[in-house]
Amino acid sequence: MEMLVDLHTHTLASGHAYSTVTENALAASRRGLRLMGMTDHGPSMPGAPHLFHFENLTIIPDQLFGVKIMPGVEANIINPEGELDMPLKYLETLSLILVGLHPICYPGGTCEENTQAYIKAMLNPYTDIMVHPGRPDFEMDLEKIAYASALLNVPLEVNNSSLSTIQEKAAARKNCKSIARYMAKYRSPVILGSDAHYCDRVGEFSEAIELVQEAGIAGQDILNTSLERVLDYLAARRIRRKDIKPSMLMHRLSIA
Repeated sequence: MEMLVDLHTHTLASGHAYSTVTENALAASRRGLRLMGMTDHGPSMPGAPHLFHFENLTIIPDQLFGVKIMPGVEANIINPEGELDMPLKYLETLSLILVGLHPICYPGGTCEENTQAYIKAMLNPYTDIMVHPGRPDFEMDLEKIAYASALLNVPLEVNNSSLSTIQEKAAARKNCKSIARYMAKYRSPVILGSDAHYCDRVGEFSEAIELVQEAGIAGQDILNTSLERVLDYLAARRIRRKDIKPSMLMHRLSIA
């Protein structure tokens, strides 16, 4: 399975990552990637960059070492209503918006509240990709999330970092395997992400690939096996933003 895109990477700007965008791009080039996202954490994460960081991303070159660079953010869900920690003026200008839950940014709640937060963030027309739903920090209805992903055509990430981090590995693998099977069932759009916080992890998908294969998800069903599919999806997402009416979609998210 050839992976050509890694949309989930972090630089020194995230505060707890340890490489520059140049170092990450060089690592991406050496792995044969053609596109790399630069998605540092949104401002509610301790150590995250000031909002001016995101305003100034236009200075990043379009390409480094032959790899297309797509500046964006990993925005944080901050409450059960799925609100993000990025003001609208920044969401409107960023090339890539990943969205996820982190314990230090979101207080947590019941399974129902956490699931609602995740799906409401997915309904946000500025959300491009939902990240690491399999992390064990929050109990969620993973089948309902996979169903919502398929209905809304918003990809869910299988996060390689969660599967390879010692503290999370066992619980994350169980959750990721479960949601991957639901993704296969409902034909939810799938993307793999390294969530690299150091340059040698950029483009590292080995554990994620093993897991999706176990779940019966084929390479052609994974978005980032094709540069063109990633670019086409993101372009279509931007065109469709004006037509998405979240309030009209919520009643369709129940599972029989």
